[in-house]
Amino acid sequence: MLVFWDARLVILATPKTGSTAIEFALDSLAALSVQRPPALKHTNVARFHRFLRPYLESAAGGPFTVVALMREPRDWLGSWYRYRQREDIPDQAKSTAGITFDAFVNAWCDDPRPAYANVGAQGQFLAPPGGPRADRIFKYEDIESFISFLEDRLDFQIHLPRLNVSPKAPLDLAAKTELRLKKAAEEDFRLYASL
Repeated sequence: MLVFWDARLVILATPKTGSTAIEFALDSLAALSVQRPPALKHTNVARFHRFLRPYLESAAGGPFTVVALMREPRDWLGSWYRYRQREDIPDQAKSTAGITFDAFVNAWCDDPRPAYANVGAQGQFLAPPGGPRADRIFKYEDIESFISFLEDRLDFQIHLPRLNVSPKAPLDLAAKTELRLKKAAEEDFRLYASL
């Protein structure tokens, strides 16, 4: 999460949407940069509104615009799956080594989810039903629009490095798994389509 005091702007770090590269490119401009632990770095919109927004807006004497990126839901799960294929996963219960993407997606659709598929949901992170949502959500697949918005708002030219890139892996899904995913991630697909 990055906070830009003068611009009255907050960038939430949606997991698996290039947040490490964004932090690398903009950290020096931020008044506040929360990069660790992951639970703080990836503060969701509900926690931000409950705990941080009142403090920031009281101290600043005005509102902050909260922005974030969202990835296409199937692609987002693919990124998590590939990320957890790495050999250096500290908690092996979260590793997807030896598991197909189809099995991973089915496990993500289960309730409860096993540790390796327990990665949350972007809709809950960015716009939980009945709760506050991010002021602006940009499509990760159109990151150029996000960068253009940031460059205008921050008056700074941004060059994103490629960091924290997940390894390649096949992302095939059976038709029945695809249908199950569409139902289980219905809120995420709806939110993404509205962007």
